[in-house]
Amino acid sequence: MPRNAALNMQLDTRIEIETPEGIDMVLRPAGLVSRALAFGIDLAIRGALIGVFYLFLQFFDKLGIGLGAIVFFLVNWWYMVLFEVLSQGRTPGKRALGLRVVHDDGTPIDWSSSLIRNLLRFVDMLPLGYGLGAVTCLSHPRFKRLGDLAAGTLVVYIDRPLTRPVLPEAQPIIAPFALHLDEQRAVLGLAERHGELSSARIQELAAILAEPLRIPAGKAVAQVNGIARNLLGPR
Repeated sequence: MPRNAALNMQLDTRIEIETPEGIDMVLRPAGLVSRALAFGIDLAIRGALIGVFYLFLQFFDKLGIGLGAIVFFLVNWWYMVLFEVLSQGRTPGKRALGLRVVHDDGTPIDWSSSLIRNLLRFVDMLPLGYGLGAVTCLSHPRFKRLGDLAAGTLVVYIDRPLTRPVLPEAQPIIAPFALHLDEQRAVLGLAERHGELSSARIQELAAILAEPLRIPAGKAVAQVNGIARNLLGPR
């Protein structure tokens, strides 16, 4: 294989998309296993809902049979659509697995797209147990089943927002000189682990940083925490 070809190979399944507003988005398509687990959770919830309704409707004799058929249809076919459209593309199963359904361009799914992808589930289920859907999903670079191909949708992972590290309370202190990146990481790393290490270990590590940071060894812990607080900025 030519060297340039190896460099240009896609190393993961991330998809870079530019929205009409000029905002760059990165989507990570979900694979077969996570999608199957999410579907299993939703299937269990639907089964429980139908079971509860049937227990109640059995007291209505023939009327209960007719109502039960209606409930079965509504829960089986509209459960997914309602959650996908009204809950930002997330059914309870997808939410549990950190997934959501979006359009190919990253925009939220709408009623028509959700209806198409869910109505075509019966095709994906052929010949047995989602066989065709599984084969299609595994063979597609974005892990799409037939319903996704027809509706122009994509199941992606939800990127969890980054949280600021928790630092001990300290008065922000400006470092005596401009710190290199490695020095900043060392200071922040020690401050972030303040709650995990013993007091003696914290003092020991702070004393190690005292000399290169040009701070008094006796006040190393407080000053390291202060420098870390200054590096992180106001909360």
